[in-house]
Amino acid sequence: MQCNSHCDAHSHCCSSEHETCIELVPIFKGLNEEEMLEIAGITSSRILRKGELAYGAGEVSNTMYVVHKGKIKLYRLTAGGKEQVLQIIGPGEFIGELTLFSSLPLSDFAEAMEETTLCVLEGSKLKELMGKYPLIAFKVMDELSRRLENAESRIEAISLGSVAERLAAALMDLAAEEAEVELPMTKGDLASQLGMSQETLSRKLTEFQDEGLITLQGQRRIIINDRTELESIINKY
Repeated sequence: MQCNSHCDAHSHCCSSEHETCIELVPIFKGLNEEEMLEIAGITSSRILRKGELAYGAGEVSNTMYVVHKGKIKLYRLTAGGKEQVLQIIGPGEFIGELTLFSSLPLSDFAEAMEETTLCVLEGSKLKELMGKYPLIAFKVMDELSRRLENAESRIEAISLGSVAERLAAALMDLAAEEAEVELPMTKGDLASQLGMSQETLSRKLTEFQDEGLITLQGQRRIIINDRTELESIINKY
Protein backbone atom coordinates (compact mmCIF):
# COMPACT_ATOMS: atom_id res chain seq x y z
CA MET A 1 0.00 0.00 0.00
CA GLN A 2 1.30 3.44 -0.92
CA CYS A 3 1.47 6.09 1.79
CA ASN A 4 0.22 9.55 1.00
CA SER A 5 2.93 12.17 1.39
CA HIS A 6 0.49 14.40 3.26
CA CYS A 7 -2.50 13.35 5.37
CA ASP A 8 -5.60 15.47 5.65
CA ALA A 9 -7.05 16.57 9.00
CA HIS A 10 -8.83 13.37 9.93
CA SER A 11 -7.51 10.69 7.59
CA HIS A 12 -6.04 7.33 8.48
CA CYS A 13 -2.45 7.07 7.23
CA CYS A 14 -0.48 3.91 6.66
CA SER A 15 0.77 1.99 9.67
CA SER A 16 4.45 2.69 8.97
CA GLU A 17 3.89 6.39 9.69
CA HIS A 18 2.03 5.54 12.88
CA GLU A 19 4.79 3.21 13.97
CA THR A 20 7.25 6.07 13.52
CA CYS A 21 5.00 8.26 15.64
CA ILE A 22 4.47 5.84 18.49
CA GLU A 23 8.14 4.89 18.58
CA LEU A 24 8.78 8.43 19.78
CA VAL A 25 6.65 7.91 22.88
CA PRO A 26 8.41 6.69 26.05
CA ILE A 27 5.33 4.78 27.25
CA PHE A 28 5.60 2.48 24.22
CA LYS A 29 9.30 1.75 24.62
CA GLY A 30 9.94 -1.92 25.17
CA LEU A 31 7.05 -3.19 23.06
CA ASN A 32 7.90 -5.69 20.36
CA GLU A 33 7.05 -5.28 16.67
CA GLU A 34 3.73 -7.14 16.94
CA GLU A 35 2.63 -5.00 19.88
CA MET A 36 3.71 -1.83 18.06
CA LEU A 37 1.59 -2.87 15.08
CA GLU A 38 -1.43 -3.26 17.37
CA ILE A 39 -0.93 0.27 18.66
CA ALA A 40 -0.51 1.56 15.10
CA GLY A 41 -3.75 -0.17 14.18
CA ILE A 42 -5.78 2.06 16.51
CA THR A 43 -3.99 5.23 15.45
CA SER A 44 -4.97 7.89 12.93
CA SER A 45 -3.31 11.17 11.96
CA ARG A 46 -4.48 14.74 12.32
CA ILE A 47 -2.78 17.92 11.17
CA LEU A 48 -3.44 21.20 12.98
CA ARG A 49 -2.74 24.64 11.61
CA LYS A 50 -1.10 27.22 13.88
CA GLY A 51 -3.69 28.42 16.40
CA GLU A 52 -6.03 25.48 15.82
CA LEU A 53 -7.26 23.50 18.83
CA ALA A 54 -6.79 19.76 19.25
CA TYR A 55 -9.48 20.01 21.93
CA GLY A 56 -11.02 22.55 24.27
CA ALA A 57 -12.16 22.70 27.88
CA GLY A 58 -15.53 21.06 28.42
CA GLU A 59 -15.10 18.41 25.74
CA VAL A 60 -15.28 14.68 26.47
CA SER A 61 -12.98 13.07 23.92
CA ASN A 62 -11.87 9.65 25.28
CA THR A 63 -8.85 10.10 23.02
CA MET A 64 -5.11 10.33 23.58
CA TYR A 65 -3.04 12.49 21.27
CA VAL A 66 0.68 12.07 20.60
CA VAL A 67 2.62 14.96 19.09
CA HIS A 68 4.54 13.69 16.07
CA LYS A 69 5.76 17.04 14.72
CA GLY A 70 5.29 20.58 16.02
CA LYS A 71 4.29 21.94 19.44
CA ILE A 72 1.10 22.13 21.48
CA LYS A 73 0.35 24.73 24.16
CA LEU A 74 -1.81 23.54 27.05
CA TYR A 75 -3.61 26.32 28.89
CA ARG A 76 -6.64 27.17 30.96
CA LEU A 77 -8.71 30.34 31.03
CA THR A 78 -9.12 32.31 34.25
CA ALA A 79 -12.49 33.70 35.30
CA GLY A 80 -11.44 36.94 33.60
CA GLY A 81 -10.68 35.16 30.34
CA LYS A 82 -6.90 35.36 30.68
CA GLU A 83 -4.73 32.45 29.55
CA GLN A 84 -2.81 30.50 32.17
CA VAL A 85 -0.21 28.44 30.31
CA LEU A 86 0.29 25.02 31.87
CA GLN A 87 2.79 23.29 29.64
CA ILE A 88 4.34 23.16 26.18
CA ILE A 89 4.12 19.69 24.61
CA GLY A 90 6.62 18.60 21.94
CA PRO A 91 7.29 15.55 19.74
CA GLY A 92 6.98 12.22 21.55
CA GLU A 93 4.79 13.62 24.33
CA PHE A 94 1.07 12.94 24.75
CA ILE A 95 -2.03 14.86 25.83
CA GLY A 96 -5.66 14.14 26.60
CA GLU A 97 -4.77 11.02 28.57
CA LEU A 98 -6.89 11.93 31.62
CA THR A 99 -10.10 11.25 29.67
CA LEU A 100 -9.02 7.60 29.48
CA PHE A 101 -9.45 7.25 33.24
CA SER A 102 -12.26 9.69 33.96
CA SER A 103 -15.68 10.52 32.54
CA LEU A 104 -15.20 14.18 33.49
CA PRO A 105 -14.78 16.67 30.62
CA LEU A 106 -11.39 18.13 29.75
CA SER A 107 -10.40 21.19 31.77
CA ASP A 108 -7.79 22.72 29.48
CA PHE A 109 -7.25 23.83 25.89
CA ALA A 110 -4.66 22.28 23.55
CA GLU A 111 -3.60 24.75 20.85
CA ALA A 112 -1.07 24.24 18.05
CA MET A 113 1.80 26.74 18.28
CA GLU A 114 2.82 25.93 14.69
CA GLU A 115 1.69 23.44 12.09
CA THR A 116 1.49 20.25 14.14
CA THR A 117 0.95 16.61 13.28
CA LEU A 118 -0.82 14.50 15.90
CA CYS A 119 -1.20 10.76 16.17
CA VAL A 120 -4.69 10.12 17.51
CA LEU A 121 -5.24 6.97 19.57
CA GLU A 122 -8.76 5.69 20.20
CA GLY A 123 -9.25 5.68 23.97
CA SER A 124 -11.48 2.63 24.35
CA LYS A 125 -9.20 0.46 22.21
CA LEU A 126 -6.08 1.80 23.92
CA LYS A 127 -7.54 0.78 27.29
CA GLU A 128 -8.10 -2.70 25.93
CA LEU A 129 -4.44 -2.88 24.93
CA MET A 130 -3.44 -1.62 28.38
CA GLY A 131 -5.23 -4.63 29.82
CA LYS A 132 -3.44 -6.88 27.38
CA TYR A 133 -0.03 -5.22 27.91
CA PRO A 134 0.12 -3.89 31.51
CA LEU A 135 3.54 -2.35 30.77
CA ILE A 136 1.78 0.41 28.82
CA ALA A 137 -0.58 1.18 31.71
CA PHE A 138 2.30 1.30 34.20
CA LYS A 139 4.25 3.69 31.99
CA VAL A 140 1.23 5.95 31.53
CA MET A 141 0.71 6.11 35.30
CA ASP A 142 4.42 6.81 35.80
CA GLU A 143 4.22 9.73 33.38
CA LEU A 144 1.07 11.07 35.04
CA SER A 145 2.81 10.91 38.42
CA ARG A 146 5.76 12.86 37.00
CA ARG A 147 3.44 15.51 35.59
CA LEU A 148 1.59 15.79 38.89
CA GLU A 149 4.87 16.30 40.74
CA ASN A 150 5.91 18.99 38.24
CA ALA A 151 2.55 20.72 38.58
CA GLU A 152 2.80 20.72 42.37
CA SER A 153 6.34 22.16 42.16
CA ARG A 154 5.12 24.88 39.79
CA ILE A 155 2.24 25.79 42.09
CA GLU A 156 4.61 25.96 45.06
CA ALA A 157 7.03 28.15 43.12
CA ILE A 158 4.29 30.55 42.03
CA SER A 159 2.84 30.69 45.54
CA LEU A 160 6.08 31.05 47.49
CA GLY A 161 8.86 31.98 45.10
CA SER A 162 9.86 35.52 44.21
CA VAL A 163 9.84 36.71 40.59
CA ALA A 164 13.63 36.35 40.47
CA GLU A 165 13.50 32.82 41.88
CA ARG A 166 10.79 31.68 39.47
CA LEU A 167 12.62 33.09 36.47
CA ALA A 168 16.02 31.73 37.51
CA ALA A 169 14.51 28.27 38.06
CA ALA A 170 12.79 28.38 34.65
CA LEU A 171 16.03 29.36 32.90
CA MET A 172 17.96 26.59 34.64
CA ASP A 173 15.28 24.07 33.76
CA LEU A 174 15.18 25.12 30.10
CA ALA A 175 18.95 25.29 29.76
CA ALA A 176 19.65 21.93 31.43
CA GLU A 177 23.41 21.55 30.91
CA GLU A 178 23.60 23.88 27.91
CA ALA A 179 25.08 27.38 27.87
CA GLU A 180 22.09 28.92 26.14
CA VAL A 181 18.31 28.78 26.08
CA GLU A 182 16.00 28.92 23.09
CA LEU A 183 12.59 29.74 24.56
CA PRO A 184 10.05 27.17 23.31
CA MET A 185 7.26 29.73 23.63
CA THR A 186 6.65 33.46 23.46
CA LYS A 187 7.67 35.61 26.42
CA GLY A 188 3.98 36.22 27.02
CA ASP A 189 3.32 32.50 27.35
CA LEU A 190 6.38 32.04 29.56
CA ALA A 191 5.21 34.88 31.82
CA SER A 192 1.78 33.23 32.06
CA GLN A 193 3.33 29.88 32.97
CA LEU A 194 5.42 31.54 35.68
CA GLY A 195 2.48 33.44 37.13
CA MET A 196 3.64 36.97 36.29
CA SER A 197 2.87 39.68 33.74
CA GLN A 198 4.88 39.97 30.55
CA GLU A 199 6.07 43.41 31.68
CA THR A 200 7.41 41.93 34.92
CA LEU A 201 9.16 39.14 33.03
CA SER A 202 10.79 41.57 30.59
CA ARG A 203 11.93 43.84 33.43
CA LYS A 204 13.48 40.95 35.36
CA LEU A 205 15.23 39.60 32.25
CA THR A 206 16.72 43.03 31.68
CA GLU A 207 17.85 43.14 35.32
CA PHE A 208 19.51 39.73 34.97
CA GLN A 209 21.29 40.99 31.85
CA ASP A 210 22.43 44.20 33.56
CA GLU A 211 23.84 42.08 36.39
CA GLY A 212 25.79 39.99 33.87
CA LEU A 213 23.89 36.77 34.59
CA ILE A 214 22.50 36.39 31.07
CA THR A 215 22.70 37.91 27.61
CA LEU A 216 19.50 38.42 25.62
CA GLN A 217 19.73 37.76 21.89
CA GLY A 218 16.64 38.45 19.82
CA GLN A 219 13.20 37.49 21.06
CA ARG A 220 13.86 33.97 22.32
CA ARG A 221 17.59 33.26 22.61
CA ILE A 222 19.22 33.69 26.04
CA ILE A 223 22.89 33.04 26.80
CA ILE A 224 23.59 31.81 30.34
CA ASN A 225 26.65 33.70 31.62
CA ASP A 226 26.62 32.88 35.34
CA ARG A 227 24.97 29.56 36.12
CA THR A 228 26.27 29.53 39.71
CA GLU A 229 24.65 32.85 40.57
CA LEU A 230 21.36 31.88 38.94
CA GLU A 231 21.33 28.66 40.96
CA SER A 232 22.03 30.63 44.14
CA ILE A 233 19.06 32.90 43.40
CA ILE A 234 16.78 29.86 43.36
CA ASN A 235 17.65 29.11 46.98
CA LYS A 236 18.15 32.67 48.18
CA TYR A 237 14.56 33.79 48.64
